[in-house]
Amino acid sequence: MVAITLPDGSIRRYDKPVTGAEVAADIGPGLAKAAIAIRIGGVMKDLGLLIENDSELSIVTRKDADALELLRHDAAHVMAEAVQELFPGTQVTIGPAIENGFYYDFARKEPFTFDDLEKIEARMREIVDRDEAITREVWERDQAVDYFKNLGEDYKAEIIQGIPKEEPISIYRQGNWLDMCVGPHLPSTGKLGKAFKLTKLAGAYWRGDSNNAMLQRIYGTAWADEKQLAAYLTMLEEAEKRDHRKIGQEMDLFHLQPEAQGSVFWHANGYMLWRELERYLRRRLDDADYVEVKTPQLMNARQWEASGHWGKYRENMFVVPDEVPNTEDGAPVISGKAELMAMKPMNCPAHILIFRQGIKSYRDLPIRMAEFGCCHRNEPHGALHGIMRVRQFTQDDAHIFCREDQIVEEVRRFCELLDVIYKDLGFDRYSIKLALRPENRFGSDEMWDKAESNLRDAVRLAGRATPEYDWEELPGEGAFYSPKLEFHLKDAIGRTWQCGTIQLDYVLPERLDASYVGEDGAKHRPVMLHRAILGTFERFIGILIEHHAGKFPLWLAPRQAVVCTITEDSNSYAKDVAAELRAAGLRVETDLRNEKINYKVRDHSLAKVPVIVVVGRKEAEGRTVALRRLGGAAQEILALQEATDRLAKEAAAP
Repeated sequence: MVAITLPDGSIRRYDKPVTGAEVAADIGPGLAKAAIAIRIGGVMKDLGLLIENDSELSIVTRKDADALELLRHDAAHVMAEAVQELFPGTQVTIGPAIENGFYYDFARKEPFTFDDLEKIEARMREIVDRDEAITREVWERDQAVDYFKNLGEDYKAEIIQGIPKEEPISIYRQGNWLDMCVGPHLPSTGKLGKAFKLTKLAGAYWRGDSNNAMLQRIYGTAWADEKQLAAYLTMLEEAEKRDHRKIGQEMDLFHLQPEAQGSVFWHANGYMLWRELERYLRRRLDDADYVEVKTPQLMNARQWEASGHWGKYRENMFVVPDEVPNTEDGAPVISGKAELMAMKPMNCPAHILIFRQGIKSYRDLPIRMAEFGCCHRNEPHGALHGIMRVRQFTQDDAHIFCREDQIVEEVRRFCELLDVIYKDLGFDRYSIKLALRPENRFGSDEMWDKAESNLRDAVRLAGRATPEYDWEELPGEGAFYSPKLEFHLKDAIGRTWQCGTIQLDYVLPERLDASYVGEDGAKHRPVMLHRAILGTFERFIGILIEHHAGKFPLWLAPRQAVVCTITEDSNSYAKDVAAELRAAGLRVETDLRNEKINYKVRDHSLAKVPVIVVVGRKEAEGRTVALRRLGGAAQEILALQEATDRLAKEAAAP
């Protein structure tokens, strides 16, 4: 007898082992038709799995949120089958589901083309129409290795050889096509549906190692229905229009070049945007009682060893030898190798060194220490992406040193500060995630219990542990030294970006010997809250560009207005208008070129200038201006003083 407990608490009993498909059919024909998998004890399994023991079971349909990963994984397998049917001799390697889609890496001498993608996609639809049964088999390791080697599938054989001996070799048969995979999978290819699209080609090294062979990666996306697919493709199209690299060039904000891989050349317009953002943040930090500091770029490796970062981040740090000092006769003062220095990948150890200068009392806490700190991380070349992923970056970093009884209030204050800043910058929607202890971590379970509880309490006190903020807990995703709150922004086209974070750290103050004198006269360890709101200036500016599509609020726009002349005889008045606007605090340029006004308007509209001020002989005689707003076809005629007052008011920063 097998007892199956369903989500509603009801129990169905069977005289013999039963499959998930049979349970679904027993519940009803509609569910049997919609079922694509099952969950046993919360873990997704094949619908055809034979259940031999009493179990808690739920039926998965394509409407379930976590069904998307299953659909996307199967889409990858269907794509691989299509590729090998169309291009015999192609080797398959790895094909996982990823966020919003899937990919598969192939080994093939000839490069795939975009025309090939259309052929592959058409064959995938044929495979769906065939409704091929998908079944799981368990093979002997040597049998599986020999099978794939005989097919010329050397990569797949290598994968199987690397599987731990205690794990079974799971093979999924999809019609006449086989692949090694842990599953689960759909019961048949027909269950996949046709809401998929192949999107792009890329290169990828085998196992991500540049010393290995280069493979060809085909990306795709898959969704539960055609409506979701259409919405996603529309979002991709809009994202392409908003690409920060394209808009950055149009607005003359920055550029990147091979001579400084992963570092940004900020042009005057881009750096003005940076400066305005920095000025705004400083005002907010001053109001929130932060002190601003500046710490060194290079620090001795011993400091990074003491903090624990050397063991975790060494391969991502830029390391340089520190020359050994010599005596007057040229002999080194000490023997042996030079010591190592490293460019800082983060600011926290340096802030503890500042905290340790002088004696701190419990009355001094909390100390909120901020730094717009320039950091370096040796990101792989393939991971670099515009200004979103770089090697040199500036964090809007701060560390709050406080007593334990101050933790909840400090985190609450941070949540409120972050909320104001995001809304000022045009982001009304964000979610909050609590990332909990990872498997490999510093500190005791008691410490982690306390830290996680404090963060929960603070978010609740701030009124943000609610569905409105999409509150969620993420097991295993905390930093190695602390749990953290993550703040995920949602942009204008629905994408999410993890930017803000606050981490509650008991470990670093202990490792780096930070202390304060308590009310009892004894030494105590401060708690350290690591926090950022933007994350990094580079990445956040990239997000801002794409969120606003370059059409920044007037206070943030690098060029707020351009005064354009219709004819040369209004040049003198144009200069007077620009001077008036500058005196009112606006960032203004003049365009006195001998070009038609429509050409000038198009040119500055492409550069996303918010206000174009048009002047001609008539405006000069009447001391008026014609205002054209970015994205608008109409113009407004105003007296110069009225226009100046109105624009100055609109351009006032929060």
